[in-house]
Parts: sequence; structure tokens; C-alpha cells
Amino acid sequence: MTEILLVTCAALPDGEPEGQLLVDAFARRGASARWVAWDADDVDWAAADLVAVRATWDYDARVEEFLGWAERIEAAGARVLNGAGVFTWNTDKAYLAALAEAGVPVVPTVVVDGEESLPAAVAEFGRAVVKPRTAAGGRGVVVFDLEAGGPSDLDESALEMGPWVVQPLVESIHTEGEWSVYVLGGHVVSAARKMPAPGDIRVHEQYGGHTVAAEVTAGHGALALACVEVAQELLGRRLPYARVDQMRLADGTLAVSELEVTEPGLYLDQLPGNADAFADLALGELSSPG
Repeated sequence: MTEILLVTCAALPDGEPEGQLLVDAFARRGASARWVAWDADDVDWAAADLVAVRATWDYDARVEEFLGWAERIEAAGARVLNGAGVFTWNTDKAYLAALAEAGVPVVPTVVVDGEESLPAAVAEFGRAVVKPRTAAGGRGVVVFDLEAGGPSDLDESALEMGPWVVQPLVESIHTEGEWSVYVLGGHVVSAARKMPAPGDIRVHEQYGGHTVAAEVTAGHGALALACVEVAQELLGRRLPYARVDQMRLADGTLAVSELEVTEPGLYLDQLPGNADAFADLALGELSSPG
């Protein structure tokens, strides 16, 4: 029987929320799937037919270890969806600047390596969002509001260790929220709309945000496909799965806020059909060249 390893972290032994839906979707297709922590020391990764990174949501605190794991199991013969090289590129938010340079509409992003460059980057936007270049789950996000009469000298004590990316605070996060569009197997399959709690900009549930299923609009779908196409050109390889997060800028333009091609949550509680779509693409990969 075909064996699929769904990769999670030790804190989430059952994977992402409603992760059993993925296991069941593979079972209906005659494949065996199980959740395994990426840092478990008793797993023969190369013995599986396919390794799918799904809920490794502790990677940002252990990024070198995580990327080393991905490289090591690939070198040992494991077939990893998207793959270690993609993870290395995608876990550094500087990729957003690379996408913008290649012509993708992206939320304006300034890459900051050291503290001496941070005040100028924040001042460029006035109301600015600062994030660690490697971060997940909304961790480490800090908002500086110079337009509200904030100090000219930034209080950097709230920041996590750099380097960082700096972006403008996109006001539509409070009205329209952030959209997540799923591109699986080269096709747009679904979308979710995520809203923050009042007074916050983080859409994650642990900060009071909430997510609902949404109909894919032509604009959101077109941007998602264009973003994935450009990313594939930059990387020189196909991306079997992607989640393209999007926000609407002040001029009405849709812009990419994140391209998640490492471990994007599928929001299976709101989009249960993503389980079948993901299983189809994963098993389809087995019939294509490695």
C-alpha cells in the first residue's frame, strides 16, 4: 500500500486542525497516511512513498535544524513535496522582495538586516508593520505608528531578533481582511477569508482572529496563479502546492502578503474539501517524475 507521511511538530501529534480528514482522504484512495513529527528520531523517511510537510509550526524557532532535516532526508532518498530548496527560500520573508522585483504585485516590503536601517524603513511607511524575516503564526509582529505622533526614535525593545521585513500597515485588514487562495496541482481549488479581532491586525485564531470559507473571485484566483508561476520561474521547479495570501491596498490593487509553500494550513475546519484536493495532488505526484 502507498504510504504517505504527513509531517507535523511534536506539539501537534494529530496534525493541523481536522487533520484526520487528510488521513481519511488518502484512505479512500487506497493509500495509508499518518502524522509524524519532523524531529522524531524513529522514522524511516526514505521508506515512505511521499513526505508532505503540513504542520511543522515550530520551525521558526529552529529554522536551521528544520532546514537541515529536510535536506538530510532528501539526500537519504525521501521524496518531499515542494522540497528542501523551496523551504529554504520560503522561510525567509525576503522572498517577497524577490517576487516584487519579478513583477508580482506584493505588499511593499523592505528587507532590513540591521537595527541601524530600521528607523528609515519604518519612516518610509509611517504606519509600519515589522516582522522577523523568519516567523510563523503571527509571532514577532510589531506595529509602529509614527503618524499617531509616535517617537522619532523607535523603541525596539518589543522586537524579536532581526533581520526583519518592514511593510506598510494595510488598512483593509480591518474591513476586508486577508484572503488565502489555494493552488493545488496547478489549479485554484478554494479560498478562505481571514479577519483579525478588533484593534489587532493578526488574523490567527490564537490572537482572536477568525476564518471563513469564501468564493474565489476572478481577481484573487488570477493573482494566485500568477504568483505561483513567477515563484516557479525564480526557483526553477514546480510547486505542487501553494497558499497565496492576499490583501487589498489603498488604491484597490490586490497584492500578495505571503506565499506559503512550506507548511500552509489548509483550514480544513472551514474548507474540508481541501483534504480531497490535497490527497489528489499528492498521489498524482507519485505518477510523475521525481
